[in-house]
Amino acid sequence: MVNSTHFTTIILTGYFEVGQANYIYFALSIILYITIILANSVLIGVICVERSLHEPMYIFLCCLFLNELYGSAAFFPFILTNILTTSHEVTIASCYVQIFCLYTYASVEFGSLAIMSYDRYIAICYPLLYSSIMTCNRVGILIVLVWVVSFLKFTINILLSLRLELCGNVIEKVWCDNYLLVKLACSDTSVNNIYGIIGAIVTIVLPLMLILYSYMMILRVCLNSSVETTQKAMSTCVPHLVSLLNFSLGCSFEIFSSRFDKIHMPPVLRVIISVYFVICPPLLNPIMYGIRLAKIKTSLKKHFYLK
Repeated sequence: MVNSTHFTTIILTGYFEVGQANYIYFALSIILYITIILANSVLIGVICVERSLHEPMYIFLCCLFLNELYGSAAFFPFILTNILTTSHEVTIASCYVQIFCLYTYASVEFGSLAIMSYDRYIAICYPLLYSSIMTCNRVGILIVLVWVVSFLKFTINILLSLRLELCGNVIEKVWCDNYLLVKLACSDTSVNNIYGIIGAIVTIVLPLMLILYSYMMILRVCLNSSVETTQKAMSTCVPHLVSLLNFSLGCSFEIFSSRFDKIHMPPVLRVIISVYFVICPPLLNPIMYGIRLAKIKTSLKKHFYLK
């Protein structure tokens, strides 16, 4: 049995050699990363500066954009370094760091979308009680809860993975994946598997149940309200639903590419599927919210003198 300490690096075989085209992929990745940083940073800055946006809905959005920057920082520098190298080897330590960051990014994203749906539920179903329910303290508690639970949960996950003895060090992906790393283990992984199921319930199932319940209640109110009230409610819900569907689709793609790795598909398509969840939501969310939400659009015009 081979001990994990014998391996100092992990080899990522998801990269494919395309000669000089590597420089094109490198340039495209830099452009994407800069766009994500600028788009999310601008909206964070506007929400922080504009006093009219100091409301629970926009504070939750600000935290969502911060998480997009966090997830992008865990992904893009890593992949930019590996695009131009030929060995595609990373140290085990950096591999575990990336696993921790990307998994907590995904957990915080789901959690943030869940509390945003709860916020819309209170605003639409109990408008007169909204201010007394969504107080500053409660908003702060919800945000801290999402981040702390995510970090604690995946700290335990990493500790469980560190104790495993690995019989190999090759992962067929462009980034480090805990599921594939555990598959390399030649020691007992039953604890990891059980904890993985519990983690999936906490990370995905519980937030989705809260989101589903919130929108069922919102839909019930909309069906019994005037057209004007329904349109006003949906104008704030549509961007959130699009964000949810976009991120859920990306996570589904990622799970599909990891769990069904024996299915034959072009290498480019496999890479796109595996990185969708960490590229498209951070890129599209700030653009969509900036266009769809009138208050944010007005604030952007005000601060950047856009006609």
